[in-house]
Amino acid sequence: MITLTVYGRPAPQGSKRHVGNGRMIEMSRHVGNWRDDVRAAALAEQPTAPLDGPLVVRMVFTIARPAAAKKRLAPHTMPDLSKLARATEDALTSAGIWADDARVVEYARLAKVYPDSDPEALDRPGCRITVDTLEAQP
Repeated sequence: MITLTVYGRPAPQGSKRHVGNGRMIEMSRHVGNWRDDVRAAALAEQPTAPLDGPLVVRMVFTIARPAAAKKRLAPHTMPDLSKLARATEDALTSAGIWADDARVVEYARLAKVYPDSDPEALDRPGCRITVDTLEAQP
């Protein structure tokens, strides 16, 4: 099992904008920084060989609470949770945590929460990630 704590601003991946001459760019200007943060945390815990076979992943993203959301229970606005997971999966692939993100067969939990609003929330923006083999699950 691999457990990572990544601090930084979680950023989504997936939406692209056409800028001419057949070129597309990421809509999120923060996705590159987020992938770098994930890669740095992953490299510190990198296995001797990338995990292969069916994997179970847990990702709990902690999002900064905007001042206007004091009474909101959960961050039910942008960024899109599935796009946060996609950016994070790609960074884990490039860091060598697993052979490919296609190995993920199950999410034990995929959530976005505010700091201190959930038992798995971080004290500031980031993500708590756990990757385990399917066989190791109870």
